[in-house]
Amino acid sequence: MGFRILLCEDEPGLRLAVSDRLRAEGYAVETATDGNEGLQRATRESFDLLVLDVMMPGRSGFDVVREVRQQGLQVPILMLTARGEVVDRVVGLKLGADDYLTKPFAMAELVARVEARLRGAPPRSVAREAYRFGDVVVDFGSAQVTREGRAVELSAREFHLLRHFIEHRGQIRSRDDLLNGVWGVDAMPTPRTVDVHVAGLRRKLEPNPHVPRYLLTLHGLGYKFVG
Repeated sequence: MGFRILLCEDEPGLRLAVSDRLRAEGYAVETATDGNEGLQRATRESFDLLVLDVMMPGRSGFDVVREVRQQGLQVPILMLTARGEVVDRVVGLKLGADDYLTKPFAMAELVARVEARLRGAPPRSVAREAYRFGDVVVDFGSAQVTREGRAVELSAREFHLLRHFIEHRGQIRSRDDLLNGVWGVDAMPTPRTVDVHVAGLRRKLEPNPHVPRYLLTLHGLGYKFVG
């Protein structure tokens, strides 16, 4: 389907059940366990739908909705709550939520409401032209990268590698994955080529290249981008 959903839910069992069901329906699902993490991801990454629990540690779902809308983001929002009072539904909707589902709910109804919110909409995660992590902004439309507002000079291969990492954020990418995805199956680079280009990105984009925050090495497995 191409749609990317952020699920913010602090209850582990429900978070697993909902994410598994939505993934089974073909959606790409990312999760957050509290309101602070949810707000950070919702405002720094590209999602087609936010599914927010109202009662969360850190910030409540209401707080997240308020901040998201104040930043001008128009991503659809579906709220989940154990509360059944009309006033809570009204508050959520007035803050900018698009729909409301009271716990306990049937998974079939959740899926139906998700489908209704996304029906006819192109995936934002595909269409988005810019991505921000830390003090770095990547503009895909112009192929420009800035850090702290200053231009960062990347080679064409470095830019394609960075884009690949962003498109697969949170996923482990082996050297073979990166060679095939960035250099192509017909190219003849070596795994060492990947290491050299990753080191170049770290040097240009990481606050401390020797202790990377965004481009992590998973020994024996490959790399993972967590920006």
